[in-house]
Amino acid sequence: MTDAFRTPRPAAILWDLDGTLVDTEPIWIQAETDFMASHGVPWSHEDGLTLVGHDLLVSAEIMRDRGVDLPPLEIARRLVGEVNARVERDGPVWRPGARSLVEEAHAAGIPQAIVTMSWRVQAEVVAAVLPAGAIGEIVAGDMVTRGKPDPEAYLRAAELFEVAITDCVAVEDSATGVQAAFASGARTVAVPYLVDVPARPGLARLSTLDGVDLAGLLAAAAGAAAAGAEDAGDAADAPDEPSTPHAELS
Repeated sequence: MTDAFRTPRPAAILWDLDGTLVDTEPIWIQAETDFMASHGVPWSHEDGLTLVGHDLLVSAEIMRDRGVDLPPLEIARRLVGEVNARVERDGPVWRPGARSLVEEAHAAGIPQAIVTMSWRVQAEVVAAVLPAGAIGEIVAGDMVTRGKPDPEAYLRAAELFEVAITDCVAVEDSATGVQAAFASGARTVAVPYLVDVPARPGLARLSTLDGVDLAGLLAAAAGAAAAGAEDAGDAADAPDEPSTPHAELS
């Protein structure tokens, strides 16, 4: 484990759930498509992609506006129930390399949280199949007032661990999630899946977690953060503008 700490040991690793730890995005999109079809509303794969990483109630409001005559909370409840049923029936499908990294970080004694816009019950299903204590905290979409891309969920996770968010590493797969993690001040690693994540100074990008060990993940986060800190102040004043990365890992 000593190799992992040639780079700064993080106070915590904060994992996005859908698309980062587990391959549930296709399940969500199919559940949305089936639900919309049951209400006579067309819904394409591309429509589903536009919701990746967003707060579930925001997504439900979009679906309501497209023609579903139900309150957003009820839409969200039905989608959660359907996705949970499928995951509990078949078990979570892990994104390549994700589970082994969680287990390695746990063995190294690094606190870890799931920070997701899915509801807590869904994160608990995944946490339950990991070693006991591997996931110390969960911050979910039904536990915050402002969902991603707002940084509230990431800041809340750091508060629960009683650590500085700037000492944490966040791992995300979507542009919405990366925006939230980056805005919080966490050292952010993007592992894009299904949707593009624009490059930006200070953001580490990995094409996959497959074959990446804890040392590699922490080095990516630390290297990109250091390079971003050296960049001119203009990039820090406009964090949402995509620009040429200082640390591109693939």
